[in-house]
Amino acid sequence: MDRLLLMPGLLFLTADVLAIVSLVMPYWIVTKVGGDTSLGLIQTCFTLSGRDKTCFSAILASEWLITLVLIMLGIVSITATIVLLFVAQSRPTLVIYARWLGFLAMVMFCLAAVLFPLGFSISEIGGEPYQLPNGYDVGIAYIAFILALWVTVVSELFAGKFCPPRI
Repeated sequence: MDRLLLMPGLLFLTADVLAIVSLVMPYWIVTKVGGDTSLGLIQTCFTLSGRDKTCFSAILASEWLITLVLIMLGIVSITATIVLLFVAQSRPTLVIYARWLGFLAMVMFCLAAVLFPLGFSISEIGGEPYQLPNGYDVGIAYIAFILALWVTVVSELFAGKFCPPRI
């Protein structure tokens, strides 16, 4: 692979893996109030009185459903970006499309990061938009997603610097 395409490709791959991992983990919001509870975009888990952990599919508020869709579309965009960067080895004109898809993924991740805290007012949490109540914290999955967002931004900067459009 061309060295100029290798760095953005690896960074986009890192962002893709982080976003996928954050999506499948149920640790977006965690609390120990009334037992260990972890809320995710795909599943919710809780442990009561030292019993076994119980997980079930999450019933999402509209804010979190939109967040889930935006993250999934961002993952698809990043995956397509990686494929286009790989194919750009033989067809250099595809680099511009890879850069635009990477930019689209970055925008979707940013929108998801802004929309997710609006859902803090759901009945399971009982907070206000953008404000978690005492005893509730953001979990490792949300932190991984924010890291995926930042890596996507850095990837896009590298793609803009090292992958100039070739005509």
